Amino acid sequence: MKIFVAFAFLAILASLGGALYFMMRGQGSAQDDQQKSSRMMRALALRVGLSIVLFICILIAWKLGWVQPTGIAAGR
Repeated sequence: MKIFVAFAFLAILASLGGALYFMMRGQGSAQDDQQKSSRMMRALALRVGLSIVLFICILIAWKLGWVQPTGIAAGR
């Protein structure tokens, strides 16, 4: 489970990096700007989707007992 979570976080960061790359590319024509914007939006949508899937997988793992919450003990 730890490997899956680590891989998911890396995929989320890679998608965010891809969006940053498409956003920071040099100036071009109007059509290039539209393609750049489209690619950036797709990368950000992928990041949001991966984040939601990771959150749902963590909730399912908790329900199945694969992971246990540790948290801070009450009264400390």
